[in-house]
Amino acid sequence: MAGLTGVDQAVGAATEEAIVRAVESPAVERALVRVLQGPAVEEAVQGALESPAVERALTEALDSELVDRVWQQLLASDEVQSLVERIAQAPEIRAALAAQSVGLLEDIAEQIRRVARRLDDALEAVVRRLFLRKRRAQRSDRVGLVSRAMAVGIDIGILNALFLAVSALVALFVSAVLPGAATAPAVALGAAAWLVGGGLYLTVFWALAGQTPGMRFMSIQVEAGGSPRLGARVAFRRLLGTVLAAIPFGAGFLGILFSERRRGLHDSIADTEVRYVSPGRIAPWSVAATG
Repeated sequence: MAGLTGVDQAVGAATEEAIVRAVESPAVERALVRVLQGPAVEEAVQGALESPAVERALTEALDSELVDRVWQQLLASDEVQSLVERIAQAPEIRAALAAQSVGLLEDIAEQIRRVARRLDDALEAVVRRLFLRKRRAQRSDRVGLVSRAMAVGIDIGILNALFLAVSALVALFVSAVLPGAATAPAVALGAAAWLVGGGLYLTVFWALAGQTPGMRFMSIQVEAGGSPRLGARVAFRRLLGTVLAAIPFGAGFLGILFSERRRGLHDSIADTEVRYVSPGRIAPWSVAATG
């Protein structure tokens, strides 16, 4: 009779509605919150997480082939690729990576400068002791022989890289135009070009900014009358002095170790001094360009 008259469906619907209203009531919600925040639920969850059975189940699930397939499909999806590209191209990410790279290089350069300055003082102290000269009372702000030599080494490396690039192009052109040309004249011409290029390199940087790129890396600069801009005349005199100092097997540079102002023959001829400077200065070519 209940089925035929539909009483059972009405009772079921009324019961379901009553249960839903009861669950959605504020009292039931507060009761559920109290139960979930209670210690019993926390202990049950903690016990489940610490259970060896749960741990084995999670390990097996993570090691399953299904997870690997899902992960591979996820990585291969266009959405993930687009997300990765957007993250990689974000200005904040690029700025952070650039800052980290520059910071690392600057830290390395600062360590090299610090070691070079210690070696400047140590080498000078050894030479003064050997030749019974008076030891320096306090550290000098003039640059010693080690820091200068390292700056020259960096500049020679830059010159060689530029010269190799140019000489490769010239050799390619000559081999195409003059096949079978003699190598001896080419070598002599290349050596002369290297010397002329090196002289121009030093003269231009000294004249405009008082720093070559190698000196910039070592945080040292040459000054004349307190100014790092030597001008063409002083820079050329210093270049001639450098050549004269190098001719007697580099004996002209020994004055850097013996003189109080750490000046070699080329510094005396051009009346220049080389000082340590702060590495935070603007690049010398920027200073020269902006005036």
